[in-house]
Amino acid sequence: SGINAEYGDYCTSSVCTARCRFYLSRYFLVFVLMFGLLSLLRMTSDATVTNGHAKHESSSKKEWIRLNVGGTTFLTTKQTLCKDPHSFLCRICHDENLIDSMRDSTGAFLIDRDPNYFSPILNYLRHGKLIIDKNLIEEGVLAEAEFYQISSLVRLLKVRLREKDDSGQSKRTQQVYRVLQSHEDELTQMLSTLSDGWKCEQVINIGSGYSYECNQSEFLILASYQLDNADSEQSPNKFIDKIQLP
Repeated sequence: SGINAEYGDYCTSSVCTARCRFYLSRYFLVFVLMFGLLSLLRMTSDATVTNGHAKHESSSKKEWIRLNVGGTTFLTTKQTLCKDPHSFLCRICHDENLIDSMRDSTGAFLIDRDPNYFSPILNYLRHGKLIIDKNLIEEGVLAEAEFYQISSLVRLLKVRLREKDDSGQSKRTQQVYRVLQSHEDELTQMLSTLSDGWKCEQVINIGSGYSYECNQSEFLILASYQLDNADSEQSPNKFIDKIQLP
């Protein structure tokens, strides 16, 4: 009986030891799996951050572009040059053939144009406002805008030049007006005296005269005379006097 009891205790002890080893191995396996999973997640996160920084740095390097215009270097961004997607400047940013063949020793794009007239064009693409130096002429900026194929700037310059021409034309001519008063029986003769460039603009019937003895209607004649360059430098009264009252 003593041997059986001892054997029973041994068996019980062996079973407990086996169970402990089983649970310990199970917990150890779970711990290893968790540790491995955490390590994998950390590595993935670090790789993502690294790739993000690399892409950002690569994108930043590609964003800035140097242009060599007539020997003068300009530094700008691809976003600025592509404000007009159909322009020559935007095309050189995407056309591989142009990119490879139009660079100087520093990597800047070579453009054989006047750098002074390129400055207002680049500033227009930057902020959308046309600012021209007093030493430049609008016709020159228009020629460059047409070369770079910036359609909105071409339209703006053409409008400004047209307005400038119209303003100059209005300054070169001057319109002189005179109002004449005439009786009804004198109206035909009065109109016949409008010569030497005078033009009858309007005849207005203002009714009968102030005299009760006169039943004839009174008329106002609005006459105009256009002075040219030479005439506008002289007194308009000289030409007003050309109209002789009957």
